[in-house]
Amino acid sequence: MIERLLSCITCNCIPSENGRGRKIQGRVVLMKKNVLDFNDFVASAVDRLGEVFRQRVSLQLISKVNAADGDINGGKIGKAVYLEDWITSSPALAAGESHFKVTFDWDEEVGVPGAILIKNDHHYEFYLKTITLENVPSHGRIHFVCNSWVYPVEKYNYDRVFFANQAYLPSETPLPLLKYRAQELENLRGNGTEKFEEHDRVYEYALYNDLGNPDKGPDHARQTLGGSPDFPYPRRGKTGRKPTKKDPTAESRLSIVKSLGVYVPRDERFGHLKMSDFLAYAFKSITQVIQPELEALFDDTLNEFDSFQDVLDIYEGGIKLPGSDKISKLIPFEFLKELFRTDGAGLLKYPMPAVIRADRSAWRTDFEFGREMLAGVNPVCISRLEEFPPASKLDRNVYGDQSSKITREHIEDKLEGLTIEEALEKNRLYILNHHDSLLPYVRRINDNTSRKLYATRTILFLEETGTLKPLAIELSVPHPDGDALGAVSKVFTPADEGVEGALWQLAKAYAAVNDSGVHQLISHW
Repeated sequence: MIERLLSCITCNCIPSENGRGRKIQGRVVLMKKNVLDFNDFVASAVDRLGEVFRQRVSLQLISKVNAADGDINGGKIGKAVYLEDWITSSPALAAGESHFKVTFDWDEEVGVPGAILIKNDHHYEFYLKTITLENVPSHGRIHFVCNSWVYPVEKYNYDRVFFANQAYLPSETPLPLLKYRAQELENLRGNGTEKFEEHDRVYEYALYNDLGNPDKGPDHARQTLGGSPDFPYPRRGKTGRKPTKKDPTAESRLSIVKSLGVYVPRDERFGHLKMSDFLAYAFKSITQVIQPELEALFDDTLNEFDSFQDVLDIYEGGIKLPGSDKISKLIPFEFLKELFRTDGAGLLKYPMPAVIRADRSAWRTDFEFGREMLAGVNPVCISRLEEFPPASKLDRNVYGDQSSKITREHIEDKLEGLTIEEALEKNRLYILNHHDSLLPYVRRINDNTSRKLYATRTILFLEETGTLKPLAIELSVPHPDGDALGAVSKVFTPADEGVEGALWQLAKAYAAVNDSGVHQLISHW
């Protein structure tokens, strides 16, 4: 008896055999509504006033062991309880987490909960992060990971239900939770006809019918991607934008400013920290354009780099804002914190890339070329070389002979004493092959645009030190007299000086550009 009394005094009651009179202590972590990254004090004041008039945030436990009367697929729902001390909680100047207590009476008819029903009777939404229940009889702690915006009840035509942090296969889901799981899935899928509002959580998909702008004229119209025999995929998130005036099958596009408000399922929109970073970067990007645009007015070669120093000039200089960590910590707003960064980034200049911060010519080395290929955006396209020379899988009847022109003489003296066969057997040779995927488009791009492109093959060698270095780069274009005559190719090998050195740098540039383009246009889709 004494042990039970002491445990209850420390809020760690030992349950009686039937749990009667037991209290379940809960802790709720949420973030209140914010504008940009600072607190919306109007929303906070209105919600506090609502608490006085009993417009509160309520929670109800949903059983995972006992069904409601007459509903075998729906768990019994407990009595509503309310977040405590909302009125007395002091708002922080900077946006952040708020912690609230909640206390449930243990109800044997409900038993162990598997979900929580929450209703927001405030006037404004909040971001619910977690709910934790302590000392649930016959179970212990139950944790709910929510990470979702909860809007006022009048915004929904359904109840917001959150499930305990316990994964189940569909066949193993407790029967009393099945109805709530099915309802949640229906709510997320939508019905395909509703007009999307800010608070919606509907995940629907649409064709890529917004790539062009037919209202500007036929030259600006683009073919729809997805849903046809030639282009069965991909899909994008549905946004509910209006169709264009001239083509009702195409969806209209928004201006940059309006695009910030385009429909995205509410829980997928940027959080306050990320939005603050995004807006600050956008502001800085605008300022970074001002100086180059002014200088371009007096430049005879508009939109071109005349020298490497022109490239460095977009990073060097600018307005250096105060760079003290102490100053940054005193700034309450994340938007301003991003502007007052301590990494040396100037307001009117782009931040200096780390690779050239200490050595302006570091980017030129073959070591850095290999490192960036591995650490960059598209390392999954690097593959083990299985045969030499590399072969093509393009149809010979259409594209002719596309066999690689890289020979033993190009690479064998750079294999640390190994023969090509030994290097293949020891898995020391690799290839970044953007030949077959790009060659069918090279002629169309080179003949019809101001851009120039080569299909590329890059042979790489894994050195004993673990360094991946390029041995040869093959640049190819279709034969000028027709695709069926094969490719015109030239192979470049490492060189440090003179014309050969300049051509080697240019070959690496073409290979890197192709790697980035394949990442964006092929790997993503």
